[in-house]
Amino acid sequence: MGVKVVKFGGSSLADAEHFKKVKKIILSDPSRCYVVPSAPGKRFPNDEKITDMLYQCHRLVDINQPHEEIFERIANRYLEIARELGLDFDLEKILRETSHEIRARRSADFAASRGEYLNGIMLSHYLGWDFIDPADVIKFDRRGAFASEWTNEMLKKAMEDHPRAVIPGFYGSYPNGEVHTFSRGGSDVTGAIVARAAEADMYENWTDVNGFLMADPRIVENPRCIRRLTYRELRELSYMGATVLHEEAIFPVHKAGIPTNIRNTNNPDDPGTLITELPADASERGQITGIAGHKDFTLITIDKAMMNSEYGFGRRVLQALEDFDVSFEHLPTGIDTMCVVVADKELIARKDQIIQRIKQTCQPDTIEIQSGLALIATVGYGMVRTPGSAAKLITALYEAGVNIRMIDQGSSEFNIIVGVDTADFETAMRAIYNAFVS
Repeated sequence: MGVKVVKFGGSSLADAEHFKKVKKIILSDPSRCYVVPSAPGKRFPNDEKITDMLYQCHRLVDINQPHEEIFERIANRYLEIARELGLDFDLEKILRETSHEIRARRSADFAASRGEYLNGIMLSHYLGWDFIDPADVIKFDRRGAFASEWTNEMLKKAMEDHPRAVIPGFYGSYPNGEVHTFSRGGSDVTGAIVARAAEADMYENWTDVNGFLMADPRIVENPRCIRRLTYRELRELSYMGATVLHEEAIFPVHKAGIPTNIRNTNNPDDPGTLITELPADASERGQITGIAGHKDFTLITIDKAMMNSEYGFGRRVLQALEDFDVSFEHLPTGIDTMCVVVADKELIARKDQIIQRIKQTCQPDTIEIQSGLALIATVGYGMVRTPGSAAKLITALYEAGVNIRMIDQGSSEFNIIVGVDTADFETAMRAIYNAFVS
C-alpha cells in the first residue's frame, strides 16, 4: 500500500459538518496516513477566519489591552465543533492555557499558529490518530529561513513512531523552540513538507473547488477544469495570477517528484486537478492548459541603432532598475530595441529617476513609456507541436477588436504572453479562451 498525505484548507474544516466530511474522506482510503489541517475558515460570507481573530488577540496584547473577549469568540467556535462531534477530552483546559500563552509570549507568530494547533488537536481526537506538533519537527534557522534538510530528518524520525498522525499546518519553530510561521500558503507548504518526508506516492490538497480552472470564472463564463498540468505550467499560470495553489507552496513535492492532486471536500468524487512533473501524452492533452493574466503594467521601450553590437547594453538597462530596487516582469527585444515590462506599483515615485539613469548610462536614441498595459499568458505543452498556435491567438484578438501592444513567446514554445490595453483585458481573455477551448 502506498502513502498519501492529505491537506485540508480552512473552508474544509470550518464547522462540525465539514469535519464529518473530512473524516469520511480520510477513512475511505487506507493509504491516507498523514493529515495536515488549516485553522477553521469562514462558515458564511461575513464570518471571521480564526487566524484573523488570533492576530487581533495579539495586537491587543501588544498594546496591553484585554484580548479575552475576542478569544472567547474563538474558543466558542472550537467548543461548538467539539460538542457537535461528541469529542470527549478537556478542550476547555487547552483553550485556557492557549489564551494565557498568547498573553505571556506576546508573539504574533505564536498567536496565529494556535488556529492550526487547536484544529489539529481536535481532528486527531476525532480520528483517533496521533498528534505531531510541528514546533517539534519543522525547523527554521536563526534568520527565519526554512531548514529543509533538518526538518526532513526530524519528520522522518517522528513518522517512524507515528504511522498515522495529524500534523497542523502553517508553523514550525526556531532552533530555540520559539514558534515561527510560514508566510504565503503556509499550510500548503507544510503539507508538501510532510509529503516529502513521508516519501508519499501522492499529496492531496483538499479545498472548496474542483481544481484549477482554465481561466478566471469572473471573466470567462463556466471555464473548464484543468484535469492535468505540469509543475512548470503551474508555475507559469500562478505567476500570472491563477489562484487555488501557488507553485512555491508545493516546491518540496515538486523537487521530490511527488504528484499533487487538488480535490474538492464538498465533491469528493470529482477527480480534481493532477499536477505532475512530466506532461501527459499528446493524445491526452489539449492545445492549451490555461490562461491567466494581470493588469497594471508599464512598457519601457528603448531604441538605439546597433544596440545588438554594444557590449553591456542590456546589463546597464537592468542595472538602472536594480539601482532603484525595481524588478522587471519581461524583456521582449529586437535588434535595435529593448523592452522592459515593469509592474506599475514598482514604478511609483521612481519612474523619472530610472529613465534618467537609463539615458545617462545607455545613451539611447529614444525611450518610450507606455502605461495601462495588461499581460495575458496562454500556457500549454500542447502548443509546442501544434502549428499555428500563435496565429490562432493573434487572429482571435484581431477579430475581437483588441490591439496587441506586445507579444513575447519563450524558447520553450509552451507559453505566449501578449500585452494589451488594460481596458481590453477581459475582452482579450474571453477571445483567447473561446478560440482555443469553445
